[in-house]
Amino acid sequence: MATLGSSIGLGHIWRFPYIAGVSGGSAFVIMYIMLTLIIGIPIVVAKMIIGNKTQKNVISAFNELDSTTKKHWSKAGIMVLGGPIILTFYAAVLGWVFYYLVIVSFSLPSDATTSKNIFDSFVGENIFISLASFFVCIFLTGFIVSKGVKNGLEKYNLILMPLLFLIFIGLFFYALTLPSFGKAADFLFKFDIHKITPSVVILALSQVFFSLSLGVGTIITYSSSAKKGENLLTSATWIAISGIIISIIAGLIIFTFLFEYKQEADAGPGMLFVSLPIVFGNMAYGWIISFLFFAAVLFAGITSAISILEPPVAYLEHTYKMSRVKITYILCFVIALIGIVVILSLSKDYGKYLTFYGKQLFEWVDFITAAIIMPLGALLALIFLTFVVDKKIVYRFARGFMSRQLFNIWYAIVKYIAPLVVILVLVAKFFDTFGK
Repeated sequence: MATLGSSIGLGHIWRFPYIAGVSGGSAFVIMYIMLTLIIGIPIVVAKMIIGNKTQKNVISAFNELDSTTKKHWSKAGIMVLGGPIILTFYAAVLGWVFYYLVIVSFSLPSDATTSKNIFDSFVGENIFISLASFFVCIFLTGFIVSKGVKNGLEKYNLILMPLLFLIFIGLFFYALTLPSFGKAADFLFKFDIHKITPSVVILALSQVFFSLSLGVGTIITYSSSAKKGENLLTSATWIAISGIIISIIAGLIIFTFLFEYKQEADAGPGMLFVSLPIVFGNMAYGWIISFLFFAAVLFAGITSAISILEPPVAYLEHTYKMSRVKITYILCFVIALIGIVVILSLSKDYGKYLTFYGKQLFEWVDFITAAIIMPLGALLALIFLTFVVDKKIVYRFARGFMSRQLFNIWYAIVKYIAPLVVILVLVAKFFDTFGK
């Protein structure tokens, strides 16, 4: 449940629908599902094996399994640093969700101009409120992580994840009663092979890595807390399929609402904060739907933020023998300081001073983490497990939940196919940013 909470977050509820919207709908959805099942699940299993076999934090896990004399592979655990960097902008977006939950839901816009002004004013002008929302989310995350795995991560995930599913199921059945539900289903599932382009495949691959939290040490850290001998393949499959289901439900809900109230499906990242509030504002009792929707998004985001913060906390707690509470709040304080600068880069007054090569600092942090740190972290883990760790050692551990034949198929995927896919994502993202 904790790892499920890690994977289900803004990537499924915010990123998936808007990318589907700008990528032609069904082509992206079909590729995302296929790649999650073929590539995503094997990578999750690989990272679970590293954590579950060693029962240690990320860096210590690499160090224990490293059979080389110089033990350089422990440096691959540097992926844990990606988490705090991600949180500097991830918690900022969560702050937007929190603001829309407690403020905008009770004063919804009825037209595009008003809606855009609300968002632009909040992000670009009302810096104090934007920062306050960010601080609430980052320190709420820190509070839960400081409680530890049993009393914090597992306890709160067991509360928040069922609430998330309940709210989304309720919204789904409401969307099912609207005339535009069929149009939304066609948009997401009506197969058209001509819409499958290289750019759509790359976007789908990126979504797989983003949605499954591959590359920041979360899966290694969480699986180290599970008992040895658990069926990791079953766990990975449930995590991946649950993520697909939530993404599709979110897409069906959002696109039904958009089509029903004549809003554009390709609104991009602003879909959640500009287009949907207009929809809610034109609904009967729309404030209730808005409140429930943003509550679900906030629950999903918080559970993912927890998982992003846990790996560095676990490493520092083990390495420096400091109290978990102290380490957690020190990290949150540092993240908050950096986050202030990241958020200021979106403001009208300071944005011009924090823009480099045509990108705001907020956009650069997003790019560095999503396009470099996360894919690189996943790539290093795959190379380590298949080229450094002896295959016999991996098989002896995996044979508890995989037959020999299934193991050979999985091993071939994580040794040859998955690394090539990760490299493809890295190269494509690089050229997309610097090749223009």
